[in-house]
Amino acid sequence: MAPFSSLVRALHRRLLSPDSTPPLLRRCLSASASEGGSATTSASSAGYNVGGSTSFMRGVVFYEPGRPLSIEEFQMPRPKAGELLIKTKACGVCHSDLHVMKGELPFSSPCVIGHEITGEVVEYGAHTDGGVKQRFPIGSQVVGAFIMPCGNCFYCVKGQEDLCEPFFAYNRAKGTLYDGETRLFLRNGKPVYMYSMGGLAEYCVVPANALAVLPKTLPYTESAILGCAVFTAYGAMRHAAEMRAGDSVAVIGVGGVGSSCIQIAKAFGASEVIAVDILDEKLTNAKLLGATHTVNAKKEDAVEKIKEITNGRGVDVAVEALGKALTFEQCTKSVRDGGKAVMIGLAATNVVGQIDITRLVRRQVKIIGSYGARARQDLPQIVKLAETGIFNLKNTISRKCTIEEANSAYDDLDKGKIVGRAVVEIS
Repeated sequence: MAPFSSLVRALHRRLLSPDSTPPLLRRCLSASASEGGSATTSASSAGYNVGGSTSFMRGVVFYEPGRPLSIEEFQMPRPKAGELLIKTKACGVCHSDLHVMKGELPFSSPCVIGHEITGEVVEYGAHTDGGVKQRFPIGSQVVGAFIMPCGNCFYCVKGQEDLCEPFFAYNRAKGTLYDGETRLFLRNGKPVYMYSMGGLAEYCVVPANALAVLPKTLPYTESAILGCAVFTAYGAMRHAAEMRAGDSVAVIGVGGVGSSCIQIAKAFGASEVIAVDILDEKLTNAKLLGATHTVNAKKEDAVEKIKEITNGRGVDVAVEALGKALTFEQCTKSVRDGGKAVMIGLAATNVVGQIDITRLVRRQVKIIGSYGARARQDLPQIVKLAETGIFNLKNTISRKCTIEEANSAYDDLDKGKIVGRAVVEIS
């Protein structure tokens, strides 16, 4: 055996010698080592236990109305083609989640709520396009929009990504992504549904079409609201209202989304921005964000006050951001003849708004629904507004909390105790 062992060692040394290795084999070995090295570098630079290894994460699960949110352990989610795995850094606390938690909006459960996120790219789905990898290298800081367009349906092709058919047919109707499957599974293998990307978790899977690069000059926590609160306001003003410089604007309900509408209206050159709410604290904050007038609807007639401010005419654009029958009616009555009443507040199922049909017809009042903006074309523009300081992120965030405090944050949101927007920090 000794001579045989010596022969093997000699052959091994010869193969490892650069001078004796055949050129083709040497190139193959070099390419293999290079590929292995780059993969290791990506995983190492990201610093996460992903990419084929068995690992787990925590996420906040909603089971049923009246039951507190629960922090559970999940299998590490795996992205598919065109999707990215994001290490979540922050997630906003939104009324849309609250509607689901209270059973006011039907949604599949159990599910992970949370739909406005920032985070870091850590992995791509298999067969993801090279262009996506170029736009979002491993380690990139990103912000995610809650409307996640497929990019290929009838509406996406027409540029109306906010009406994306698969998003509503699969995510909002079934709690899945567009192959009809969730990416979230508890540690025991039980599937959990996704409200948008299911952002209240340490990791989430997001279709590339819903992402934009977040400059390193913008903070993770404050920037989370760009993907819903600001995204919704931008869509309302840019596409639904088609707002122009010099327009007068009333915003009814100045919480997280409403206060974002104030800033967007100001950025677009509104001549007057009238903030309407029933809490003086929110109205004071609205003034800081750019409102020229405030109206406490608990103390005075909101419609009459708006008309008084606008010389009896009404505003060019009124935005309803609460989803209440009363505020719907106030919104329609606050606009001038030919004005636009834009509805962005989600309501509980079966809530109905009333309208004076004769005035609608004779005076050309336009009532427009708006769910959000268009991720691929609008989200980068929204990021630029924040980057340049035109949109003030700092004054919009009124509370920061940990993932363990998510329950109390939603409780306070339900009680009207959060002035602007609360954000859950996830690190």
